[in-house]
Amino acid sequence: MGRYVIVGGAGFIGCNLVSRLLRDGKDVLVVDDLSRAGADENLRWLRQQGRVEFVRCDIRDTNAVEAIFKGTGDIEVVFHLAAQVAVTRSIVDPRHDFEVNVLGTINVLEAIRHSDSDPLLVYSSTNKVYGEMDGYDVVESATRYELPALPRGVSEAIPLDLHSPYGCSKGAADQYVRDYARIFGLRSVVLRQSCIYGQRQFGVEDQAWVAWFIIASVLEKPLTLFGTGKQVRDLLFIDDLIELYLRCVECGSEVSGEIYNVGGGPNNAVSLLESIECLEAISGRRTHYSFADWRLGDQRIYVSDVAKAERDLGWRPQVTVAEGIKRIYEWVVENRSLITSVMDGHDS
Repeated sequence: MGRYVIVGGAGFIGCNLVSRLLRDGKDVLVVDDLSRAGADENLRWLRQQGRVEFVRCDIRDTNAVEAIFKGTGDIEVVFHLAAQVAVTRSIVDPRHDFEVNVLGTINVLEAIRHSDSDPLLVYSSTNKVYGEMDGYDVVESATRYELPALPRGVSEAIPLDLHSPYGCSKGAADQYVRDYARIFGLRSVVLRQSCIYGQRQFGVEDQAWVAWFIIASVLEKPLTLFGTGKQVRDLLFIDDLIELYLRCVECGSEVSGEIYNVGGGPNNAVSLLESIECLEAISGRRTHYSFADWRLGDQRIYVSDVAKAERDLGWRPQVTVAEGIKRIYEWVVENRSLITSVMDGHDS
């Protein structure tokens, strides 16, 4: 049995994936620079579950990344989840965003290419590569925006429209991963992920908004909706995403070179206002918020068409929005002190 390498394995998605792999008895190597708030707590949580090999590494460091893959012929799967993930930060510091998302991905690709292994590489891309969908008429209703021309959501056939430095960097990396399959024969699959949410997501105002709304509500923090609050995303619960990851591994070379749009699909599409309404029904109390101007690069609506993933991988989302928000709410309530500690460290 080969080793599983999770680059960004102490982040929100990464630690949930590693936890599942440990339960399945896999040999896991976690690679992370622990720069993100809560990453050290996630790593501590993982080590309580079993033997976890860990390498602290900044993926911008070419030599450090090469060292991880050098001389190892037993790597079966690589999940590349490490990234700069906030549109807002990419606008403030586009060079850092580029170096992490593009240079870091090139380093991972080259290290795999020159290694003795032939792993499947699963790359975590983003819906932001489709930009603001300017070519489609958006209809505004009482609580949400809608795209009448795309009732099933955005498919992989829609042209890319890289918007914001974050969209550019993730889009460039996305295409490099795909092209390394075509040019160099690397076995890779790209997942353009929509709004992923779940436990151990230490959301903040500029990223991971579902978790942030719940945390702000429970901890009675100020909550601001940028824009109208009618922005729509299709929410995908973390457990469903991990099931898709494992389906990709099962299919292996059959999906090499493929790209999939990954989200909750139309059945799990909600606006910010609607998610707050759902949260209030679960918590039994009012969530107070204010409004501010739109933020640059914010899509009014994005919903994934997940038909290709369902067709090729036999996968579809299982966790409803109401159930997913309920699970996170309960986790936040149970882990209030942990979340407060992580947030205090983030603010300092």
